[in-house]
Amino acid sequence: MWIILGITAIVATFINLYLYQAGKDYKLAMAMGLSFTALTLCADYSYVSRWVKVEDWAALSDVVPGMARAFWFLTIASIILNVAPIILELKGKK
Repeated sequence: MWIILGITAIVATFINLYLYQAGKDYKLAMAMGLSFTALTLCADYSYVSRWVKVEDWAALSDVVPGMARAFWFLTIASIILNVAPIILELKGKK
């Protein structure tokens, strides 16, 4: 599930950037991009919690360290890319 939500977050982010570039209202796409990013993190956390419940320590030790770094990077990138149109818009007004 987290993969589907993550792909949806990426698509929504690119739609956000496209709408900004086209001069159209992009704020709904921005909200969707950030929301799907948050849902991706929640879905992955739920997935990992199942491994903890069944005490699958091997899966946790193999997957979690790499995924944690990836999620930090991708979440920061999502925030920057989704907020960039607002920053550029404010910069353009000055």
